[in-house]
Amino acid sequence: MGERKGTRVRANATVTEGGEQHAAGRTARFAPSLALPPYQTVALVLQGGGALGAYQAGVYEGLHEAGIVPNWIAGISIGALNTAIIAGNAPEHRVAKLKAFWDTVCQPAYGFSLPPSVENAFFDSPAPVRTAFTTMQAFSALVDGQRGFFVPRVPPPLPFTPSTPGTASWYDTAPLKSTLERLCDFDRINSGETRVSVAAVNVGTGNFEYFDNQHKTLRAEHFIASGSLPPGFAATEIDGEFYWDGGLMSNTPLSEVIQASPRRDTLAFQVDLWSARGPVPTNLTDVQGRMKDIQYSSRTRMVTDMMQHSQRFRHVLREVLMRVAPEHRDDPWCKLAEELSSSHRYNVFQLVYRDKEFDGNYKDYQFGVSTMNVHWQSGLRDIRDSLAQPGWLDMPDNDAGFVTHDIHRDQR
Repeated sequence: MGERKGTRVRANATVTEGGEQHAAGRTARFAPSLALPPYQTVALVLQGGGALGAYQAGVYEGLHEAGIVPNWIAGISIGALNTAIIAGNAPEHRVAKLKAFWDTVCQPAYGFSLPPSVENAFFDSPAPVRTAFTTMQAFSALVDGQRGFFVPRVPPPLPFTPSTPGTASWYDTAPLKSTLERLCDFDRINSGETRVSVAAVNVGTGNFEYFDNQHKTLRAEHFIASGSLPPGFAATEIDGEFYWDGGLMSNTPLSEVIQASPRRDTLAFQVDLWSARGPVPTNLTDVQGRMKDIQYSSRTRMVTDMMQHSQRFRHVLREVLMRVAPEHRDDPWCKLAEELSSSHRYNVFQLVYRDKEFDGNYKDYQFGVSTMNVHWQSGLRDIRDSLAQPGWLDMPDNDAGFVTHDIHRDQR
């Protein structure tokens, strides 16, 4: 890939002979540091999607090996947990910490873990055996919970039994707090080295709220709140208010990044875990899975389309103002147009998880280690292929000042 003029972002990787680098126990091909155009913001935007979040970890590993270090990370739900791991560690340790997190939460909380050779044998079996095996793993998540993440409440709550907002759920996420505090340096998160934003919904007001380290000190509870999806997980209390999963209202924080003021030239890597495209279901089980795909991916597409339309309006307005004679620029309407216009440019890489043949309607809570590794490698492959496309990292030069790239869409 040819060099581009602009800011060089250096990689943090251990390189061996033969041009390979080792990260978190896996061997990856080495990609030299890329020279980026002078984007003011390089953002990593992470959507919700439960167990599918390992795909985001793979995307981050690909950015790391290319030497791209985001200066803003925004997440919702599982994306918020990945955000905490990434922002809460030095760049050279982030991939290893992500691997430690996913290796932990992909183990049953109470049941026994299969030896890797046995699990791989089941996972690599013919489709009927693999489907039965992954279904069993999803059932295990419901019955046993996941280590360092959530455990079932004992005794289970009864539907009409009075409780408290912090216990009205099927599962207890107390183990997650310990996991985050073990794997994340919250002083680093709050240092401002990287901007961090995670979203949740205030249960009492119904308002969508971002917790941002530019405005408040973030704790483990802020990240857990972003993933407190009811009725599985209870609302998380923060400063006397209770919060649920931000995905209840918006499953992508892209709008927070694109609409930030003051506006800045932005390169955003938007990592989505639900694909709008998929087969038409033929049974009730598949209907449930397809409903999730459409529900969560449509919000992402709506936000992206809205942002592109809005930026085109601002960009065109700016170009029109440039053609207004100087003596008329003090007109109140021109001043208002000046406030609304923008010459900044936005380049959005859309990394979208594509369903695998073994995925079922339970794919967001099927935390098998073998499945996690496939998701991770899928994200790593997609970001490598995306970064290899000529011209994709360039500043947009169209009339909108806004472009999107999707390796699956653009190679069809």
